[in-house]
Amino acid sequence: MPKVTQKSKPALTEWARYIRELRDKLRMNQVELGQRLHYSAMAISRWERGEQEPTDRGYIELGNLAGDPACWYFWGRAGLHGENLLRVMPVLRERLQKSRFADFEVVKAGGGERKVNAEKLQLVAIPVLKAVAASHGERGGHPSSLLSGPIESMIAAPRDWCPNPNTTSCLRVRGTSMVPLIPDGCIVAVDSSQADHMRLDGKIVVAWHKDQGLTVSRFKRYDHTEILEPENHAYESITLSAKQRWKILAKVLWWIGKAP
Repeated sequence: MPKVTQKSKPALTEWARYIRELRDKLRMNQVELGQRLHYSAMAISRWERGEQEPTDRGYIELGNLAGDPACWYFWGRAGLHGENLLRVMPVLRERLQKSRFADFEVVKAGGGERKVNAEKLQLVAIPVLKAVAASHGERGGHPSSLLSGPIESMIAAPRDWCPNPNTTSCLRVRGTSMVPLIPDGCIVAVDSSQADHMRLDGKIVVAWHKDQGLTVSRFKRYDHTEILEPENHAYESITLSAKQRWKILAKVLWWIGKAP
């Protein structure tokens, strides 16, 4: 009888191996890792078997979870490399050039409290989405884009700018209703885990209406009345009501733009 030989399993792709090693290092099962990354356990399983590569968003969150030095591999798969930091975050240029990254430290998103070197600069990667938050009267993007929309690029931001990295995204502002505070074309960072009306009075938010799409404005509460108030007084405020059906989706954390 001829001898039956077992076929050897194909070698895992590099990215699949890195994901499995990260999960083992974190001592998580596939369900737990999926919950941390906002993906299903089935998706994690397909990644680890090399059957389906993570999206850019997935790689970003894997990098934020992994910490230094593994983060650079995952962020690199999504398009962000160490040499890009000086271009994407000009405010960090002088400090990084002086230190040559000696005082750089990556924080593991959601990793709990731990002692860190106060002299080190802590960064997380944030996706810049192909989505628009429009001015009053213009049409913006769809709300689903805040967590699952296509990614245009990435930026590295200081950790203390992003209290919840896994629910933070960046999108562009279109229009002039927030001028002079937020000019047309700026990139705003938004945290979709902060949508409690009671804690957002006076804050800048991204709201959504089925006819208007995503809109950036300042949220105000007056007794039982809630409004979206533009910075540019050439635009009218919007009163939120059952008839208007606006929904507050996220708090704006900060914004950046090119110098004129």
